[in-house]
Amino acid sequence: MIEITTTIHSSIQKVWAAWTTPEHIVKWNFASPEWCCPKASVDLKVGGQFSYTMASKDGNHQFDFLGIYSLIEEYVTLEVVLEDNRKLHVSFEQNGEDTIVTERFEPENMNDIELQRSGWQAILNEFKSYVEREIQ
Repeated sequence: MIEITTTIHSSIQKVWAAWTTPEHIVKWNFASPEWCCPKASVDLKVGGQFSYTMASKDGNHQFDFLGIYSLIEEYVTLEVVLEDNRKLHVSFEQNGEDTIVTERFEPENMNDIELQRSGWQAILNEFKSYVEREIQ
């Protein structure tokens, strides 16, 4: 399992909304300024699916990131089975005026584990920046 985390200076309610609402997801779900998330859909229920389109801004690369929710505890945790059957667990913890977000996921076999960790952490860092900048 790979684990990444960040602490966001915002309420758990605002963090949860930014994580689970397509209108927010398209504004933060990318690892670098060369990429974007032009489309996102979320059916936030057990058995529901999410789909995020990840695309390079130069138009040369695009893929969909898909998963099915297997557990949802509002403001606490999301568990997901990704399209390739890997498991993803996201936890949300209020800590005073901050919210700690932790992701644990099974690595895939195509890319180096450190590359996966740094890429997912970059997206999580973008999420933190977005919430602290736009949702206060």
